[in-house]
Amino acid sequence: MRRAADTAPIPTLPRGTCLPINRCNLPARILGGLAFQRQPAPLALDGVTTLHADLFARLDRIETAADRARQFRDYLTVHFTLEDPAAAGYAKGGRGRPKATWERILRGWFFDTDSREGAVLKAWVESRFGLLPRYHGGPIRDFSGDTYRAYLEARARGLYNTNALEAQLDLVYSYCQYELQRGEQTHLQLYRGVNRLEQLEWLREGDEPVVLLNNLNSFSSDPERASEFGDRVARIRVPVEKVFCYQRLFPGLLEGEGEQMVIGGLYRVEGWAY
Repeated sequence: MRRAADTAPIPTLPRGTCLPINRCNLPARILGGLAFQRQPAPLALDGVTTLHADLFARLDRIETAADRARQFRDYLTVHFTLEDPAAAGYAKGGRGRPKATWERILRGWFFDTDSREGAVLKAWVESRFGLLPRYHGGPIRDFSGDTYRAYLEARARGLYNTNALEAQLDLVYSYCQYELQRGEQTHLQLYRGVNRLEQLEWLREGDEPVVLLNNLNSFSSDPERASEFGDRVARIRVPVEKVFCYQRLFPGLLEGEGEQMVIGGLYRVEGWAY
């Protein structure tokens, strides 16, 4: 006899949670769905590996992850002239923001996911993958409401007068995928602390619960670390293709214990670690 969960309709992304177009090889309704969680496929941002083919060719010739990370950081510094604002077109004393680099954005997220830097990253996910934010300083359900307007203002402030900041983030994701794809794992077992279960967007409850996550989320590879952020700890299998960045990717840049930045959508909760 089949269980009720086996015959229940498979949840799909609700209307108003994604865009009809994005800048990668799969539409948001596919990459954000449960089928993708079960059977993921490679995600590629439009034109990134072609434009930066020389970078990935160099990385192929480097044996250690630490040396590849140094090569990647050097490449971004030179390609975007991060240490020479004048070469990027910034005038001394002008209103540009040359210090708003990919490194500062990542540090800002790890400090506060609802910061201006967090808004920039959620906007980047929205643009590249077509998944709309569901939370920034509060739930986003009404696109004419105050919470969404505050998110738009933070996004605009974060991106204004920066040096191709979104293109820098394109490379961070692509490099993260380059490193993850060198392994044999298709999924990572990750954990997320939750304080109030009713605040999550449950699309299906019961034996096989399904949750709609924000378009970018913090997870941990350590359940004890995740328990510091909530009374309950959800255990979720995350496709490696949906990991934007992880703490060990850039040694010395990010603090934390096994933190992972995960692109959202629908996920089946495998169980509870605590």
